[in-house]
Parts: sequence; C-alpha cells; structure tokens
Amino acid sequence: MTLGWFGIVRLGLVQMAIGSVIVLTTSTLNRVMAVELALPAALPGLLVGLHYAVQLSRPEWGRRSDAGGRRTPWILRGMAALAAGGALAALAVALMAQATAPGVALAVAAFALIGAGAGAAGTSILALLACAVAPERRAAAATLTWLMMIASIALTAGGVGAALDPYSHARLVAVVGVAALAAFLLAALAVRGLERTLPPPALDAARPSLPLVLRQIWAEPPARRFTVFVFVSMVAYFMQELILEPYAGHVFGLSPGGSTTLSGMQNGGVFAGMVTVGIAVSGFRLGSLRAWTVGGCLASAAALAVVAALGQQGAGAPLAPAVVALGFANGVFAVSAIGSMMQLVGQGRAGRAGARMGVWGAAQAMAAGLGGFAGAALVDLARLRLEAPAAYGLVFLLEAALFLIAARLAMAAVAAAPRPAPAALIPGE
Repeated sequence: MTLGWFGIVRLGLVQMAIGSVIVLTTSTLNRVMAVELALPAALPGLLVGLHYAVQLSRPEWGRRSDAGGRRTPWILRGMAALAAGGALAALAVALMAQATAPGVALAVAAFALIGAGAGAAGTSILALLACAVAPERRAAAATLTWLMMIASIALTAGGVGAALDPYSHARLVAVVGVAALAAFLLAALAVRGLERTLPPPALDAARPSLPLVLRQIWAEPPARRFTVFVFVSMVAYFMQELILEPYAGHVFGLSPGGSTTLSGMQNGGVFAGMVTVGIAVSGFRLGSLRAWTVGGCLASAAALAVVAALGQQGAGAPLAPAVVALGFANGVFAVSAIGSMMQLVGQGRAGRAGARMGVWGAAQAMAAGLGGFAGAALVDLARLRLEAPAAYGLVFLLEAALFLIAARLAMAAVAAAPRPAPAALIPGE
C-alpha cells in the first residue's frame, strides 16, 4: 500500500506550515532589521546564513529516519522547533530596537532553532514522499506539495503585510507569534495517524555511519552531478532573498507592508511558474524537465537584469511586474529541478532515500546561506562606493551570471540517466 493523493495533500499542508514560518523570518524580519532598525544588511544575512548552516545536519536527519523507519516524529519535533524559533526571532527583532546586543543574542538562538526545525521537518517530509509514494507519482507529488508551500508563502506574505500596517514592534511580535502557532497546529493535524496507514518500511540492519553513507552517495555519478547543480543554482536563487525587500524600501520607497506584499507577489509568480510547468509536462507533455530547468535559469537571469535596470528609475518604476516575472522564472526552474530530484532520489543504493534527500537538502542549505549572506554583504560593500540603485543592481547582475552558469550545469545534471551505483566503490561496505 502506498500513500494516496489525500495523504500527499496532507504532507503538502505540512510544507505550507513550514513555508509560512520561513517567509516571515527571511523576508519580513530581514526588512525590519535592514530598514526600520537601520542595521547593516550583513546582520540579517548572517542570521539567515546561520539557520541554513544548521541545516547541514539534514543528511543525519535523513539517515536517522531511514534507520528508524518512521518520519512523523521528526516532522513534529521539527515543526515545534521551527514555530518556537519564528516567534523568538520576532521577539528578538523587537528587542533590538531597545538593546541591540541582547536582541542579536536572542536572534542567534532563534535562527539556530529555525534551522534545526526546518531541517528535521523538511527532510523527513521529502523522505516520506520518496518512500511512501508510488514511483510514477513521485514527481507529481513533490510538485503538488511545493505548489502548496509556495501558495502558503504568497498568502502569508500578503496577509502579514496587511496586518503589519501601521507598523509597530509590538504588532510584529503578535502577528508572527500567531502565525507560528497556527503553522504548528496545522502540521500536527495534517500528519496525525498518517503513517499508520502505511506498511512498515524495510530497514537497513547494518545501520551504517553517516560518513560511510555520504561516501556511498557521492560515489553515484547522477547524485554527485545533481548536488553540484543544486548548489550553484541555489546560490543564485537565494542571493536575492535578503536584498529584494530592502531594495524596494531604499530605492523605491515602499513601506514594510508594501515590501512584504511585493514579496508575496513574487511568490505568486513562483506559484504560477510551477503550475505552468506541471500542466505543460504532466498534462500536455510539452518539453522535458531538462529543457524547462535550463529555460527557467535563463529566464531568471533575464528578469534579474530588468530588476537591476529599474533601480535607475527609482520610485514610480514598474518594479512589481518585473518581480512577478522573476518569480515566474524562478518557479519554472525550481519545479523542474524538484521533478528531477524525485526521479533520482530512489536510484542508486537501496535504503538511502532519506540520506540522499538530506545531501541535496544540505547542498541547498549551504548554498542558501552562502547566497543570502553574500548578497547582503556585497550590497553593504558596494554602497560604500556606489549609490543604492547601482549597488543593488550590481548584486542582481552577479546573481544573473550565476543563473547562466547553473543553466550550463543543468544540461548534464538533469539530463543524466539514473544508473545504480557500482557495487564496491566504497571500502567497508
């Protein structure tokens, strides 16, 4: 017995809960620190980078859930940590307005908690999809759950943007706290009893160590190529994450609610891009995953060039349509890569689906942390010599160049035919 569509939708609800908390910490709180509190953009960059650094533990979460066979406990523990971290992060930002050092200290603990929670819950969900969904449904299941997550991000950003105006620190703490609690309750209800309907999974009696598992996965050429592609493309993808809302505030004069709403519009574009690929590939069989992935990377590069150019016009420039176009291109690239990931995750050595998913999640986390911090830090450095429009524009163009490199890597990584790993590449197997 495998997980049906209703079960897949229930996992999508957990993805929605994760996305609703993450968007508040990486966009709204980031914008408040950079604009309202006038702190260096590198500070939220370091905090978000910390939460991604903690997610380098994803392979271990995957290995443990592979060994134990049950993913639900890790999902619940992860969601509890994520929700608590989100609420504490908002409290930390409010505290920074009164006492910067204690506020930053609390923020460090909060963002570390967010990273641990997102890593445990996110890896466990993907591992459950990989193991409990029939192979022919995996790509579609992953796409559906990601669409639900993006929809949640867009709705949360828009709803919170409206709830934050008129802005106050107290309002920020209350709104984020309520959203975090709602996210945990939604996830807990969604997974209640879910795994009871599934047969017990086959466990690896050897219980190999994490270093051995990582060496085994790295010895698989398709997995290795895909890991490199994920890293480069995610650096490009996340360089914009911490600078887009401050860009809207510094260069175009948008309020906190206005820039958060803009973030919601971008994620609405991501959602539309994902739907387009899902319909085109699954419904009409138009194009391959490789073609859509490469096209999404190229379109993302072009949209970033437009966003950079609009900064020279300043207030009144059509930023919103350009940001929606960027989101659409990002969505096309992302869902195509997700589909490829779900096709590859079951290939190679048996009993490694969770760990393999963890490796790709760790590559994404490392790239996201590096990309987010690099984008914010480069803006700070560029603004020492350049006006804000040119400084932000320079970083957006660098991001566009990385998307061009990712498009080239995708030609090999996504097109690679999955093959089982050789039987005896790793000593001690």
